[in-house]
Amino acid sequence: MNPYMTVIMVTAGLILLFIIWIIHEERKRKKILLKKIRRIYGKPSERQYEPGDIENISHYFRRKCGEGFYIDDITWNDLDMDHVYRMVNQTISSPGEDVLYAMMRMPLFSQEEINERDKLIRFFSAHTEKREQMQLLLSKVGKTRLGSLSDTVLVLNESPKVSSGIHILMLVLILGCLGIVLPLRPLLGFFVLMLLCIANIIIYYAGKDRKLVEAYLDCYAHLLGMLSAADDMETVKWPEIAKQMNGICEGKAAFAGLRRKAVFLTGNGSDLGDILQSLLDYIRMVTHVDILVYNRLLREVQGKSDKIMQLLDNIGELDAAISIASFRELLALQCKPEFLPYDGKNVTLEAEDLYHPLLEQAVANCIKVSGGTLVTGSNASGKSTFLKNVAMNSILAQTICTCTCARYRAPFLKVMTSMALRDDLSGGESYFIVEIKSLKRILDESRKEQPLLCIIDEVLRGTNTIERIAASSRILMELSRKWVLPFAATHDIELSYILEGIYANYHFEEEVQEDEVVFSYILKHGRASSRNAIRLLQMLGYDEGLVKSAREAAENFERTGVWEKQ
Repeated sequence: MNPYMTVIMVTAGLILLFIIWIIHEERKRKKILLKKIRRIYGKPSERQYEPGDIENISHYFRRKCGEGFYIDDITWNDLDMDHVYRMVNQTISSPGEDVLYAMMRMPLFSQEEINERDKLIRFFSAHTEKREQMQLLLSKVGKTRLGSLSDTVLVLNESPKVSSGIHILMLVLILGCLGIVLPLRPLLGFFVLMLLCIANIIIYYAGKDRKLVEAYLDCYAHLLGMLSAADDMETVKWPEIAKQMNGICEGKAAFAGLRRKAVFLTGNGSDLGDILQSLLDYIRMVTHVDILVYNRLLREVQGKSDKIMQLLDNIGELDAAISIASFRELLALQCKPEFLPYDGKNVTLEAEDLYHPLLEQAVANCIKVSGGTLVTGSNASGKSTFLKNVAMNSILAQTICTCTCARYRAPFLKVMTSMALRDDLSGGESYFIVEIKSLKRILDESRKEQPLLCIIDEVLRGTNTIERIAASSRILMELSRKWVLPFAATHDIELSYILEGIYANYHFEEEVQEDEVVFSYILKHGRASSRNAIRLLQMLGYDEGLVKSAREAAENFERTGVWEKQ
């Protein structure tokens, strides 16, 4: 057999084996990933969070929030929404994480938008095969180790250029040696070529240009990953996701020339195998082609932030919708919220079998309120948890179109709270100053004549009893507007009398049984009337005379409204 033909056949065989190996590895990867996708769907999230992860993920939201209403930091932290987000987050890509977080902080205020989002979520809930196909496509985007993908990719707008003079000169010398010296003087040419290659490798690793380029490799790699996933998504022609696919195609079109050049900078986003990738590493090392192409790539990317955000928005929306569908499967009870038109009368909210999803053994409560609501009861009886649950479900209703109850009916509501406050040590402000600033932002919002749900836990707890009752009663009366739905938890039973007829009274109570306190966590009509705090003194062995005197003083105050002098 002709030796040249033998070489060609062997080479062709090796290439064929290499292609078969790549196909086999890709199929194995997809099989493993599909198994994981099926295992975690509708189950508690397995995502592990490092300190600072949520803060990084929030950066996309802060770019998007603009001037419209959004859940502010005080309300988000009061309601422990980071933990709720972690429970919902089953996304498979960084754009999904970013967009889901932004969704949960930017409530919708139109029925059309709610229906559109819910339709997408229900589509993925009902079509398992299509959902899994989309998740496999989204896996090509992956998750960045650097926080928000918007940070990772958009940083390219500010990345500096490299000086390419020395790199062009060395490449010209190497090519001249290969094309001119080596054919004419092979021995000399080979020796000179080796020296030039060694010199170029030294320049590559010792110089600062390679380090600058490497600092932005992850940024390009993740952008290329999104573009590669967008290519594959173009084959998906489902009418239910046509809007998102059109957005992805428009965003991708702006980077048509990027990938052909980017393969010399990084193989990520292409389907190169490890062997070919290693070969490219050696080519970069000797020719500096990655440094030479870097400036051209910057010109392809810079000034296109809107297109990058368009890709993030639409890819992330698909992933977030799948994550919400998974969250719904996790819940023991959930419903689609019903939104009532605001008719200018008192705002009404109704919830049946409302429970908190973060509690393992949550107690469900029902409530229907119109106007102000005052909740009394002892510590640990369930007041704060209930109020947080009302606010949280109002947010979930207008963000992920899902409530943790049997029924939820209310107008579209802005939600603001003042609950889990603390001293601002860095700003040098006391608890009371922090509290009155927090309350003022709610009062300011309440004057806009737009439906507002506000939750306040222990109004003005940072000051003395007389001023607390005097000021808090006036603040709550100020919030008693037709378009405001105020809830307040308090230990000050006096407020329930001062605000009688303006605020409806509800309470939680407990029972002292033998040597323990038993809480039912059931919301009941009326103001709290139990004196279990005094009974606990007796149970713990306090002097009988002291206990009797305390009980008589409390009964006398409730009867006369005046504290007797001792």
